[in-house]
Amino acid sequence: MTMMQNTLGIKVHAPALVGDDSRPVAVIHAMERALPGLRLEWTVSDDHQILHLPQRDAWLAQAKRNGGFPLVCNNDEHYPVMLSGLALSAKSGAGGQALLDVHAKVPLDANSISAAADLLEGVAEGARAFWGQATPFEAGVEISRQTRDPMRKPGTPPRGLPALKLPEYLRSPATPYHLGWLNYWSAAAARAIGFPDTARDDELLSRARRTASGGWVVQLTDAPLDLDDPAHLDVLKRAYERFPEIGGRSTP
Repeated sequence: MTMMQNTLGIKVHAPALVGDDSRPVAVIHAMERALPGLRLEWTVSDDHQILHLPQRDAWLAQAKRNGGFPLVCNNDEHYPVMLSGLALSAKSGAGGQALLDVHAKVPLDANSISAAADLLEGVAEGARAFWGQATPFEAGVEISRQTRDPMRKPGTPPRGLPALKLPEYLRSPATPYHLGWLNYWSAAAARAIGFPDTARDDELLSRARRTASGGWVVQLTDAPLDLDDPAHLDVLKRAYERFPEIGGRSTP
């Protein structure tokens, strides 16, 4: 298995950065708390050189790029951890709003698996995200193939999973685009999809926890999501059935 395939991808969708926004620093601090010993104190220059950031927080406050923020990493080729922020224009963002997409990658090992919920919660709450997810690389690739459009992205989703709309067709940025292994739903996202319903969500609630802001971290399977496992695939399909709002399937 390649290093990329043996990766836990974390992605959260948050309001766009504005002015003197401290959220990038808050996200970094949250990741470092979740993985003790981690120090994201390096970046990559335009000519692909690794640069140390002795005053990282101050540097990051000034280094925002086109509404996002540049990559920071731990400069450890044996345990690479990376974080960056990408701005999305109102034209391509859900609900017609400009957004910030925060991406993180950590090796998928026992350490990150045990810390995965803390990592996702920390990144999402630090970014004040609408929603987010953490998913192993291979499952994440297949889930990304669920997003379809007759003109721009034709085709059939893999493994009998439902087709999801492109983000710009969703009415609200609080509506999740898709599911993942671990899911972060802000209070607004939880309302948008109707979670929790105590009559229907016993199984999900057994692997869920509230966050300080009133959101939720919801884990679909005990072990990292593996779509080659029929039981995991069934859990994912049942979750999509439970939440038709996800991916814009409840609207024409």
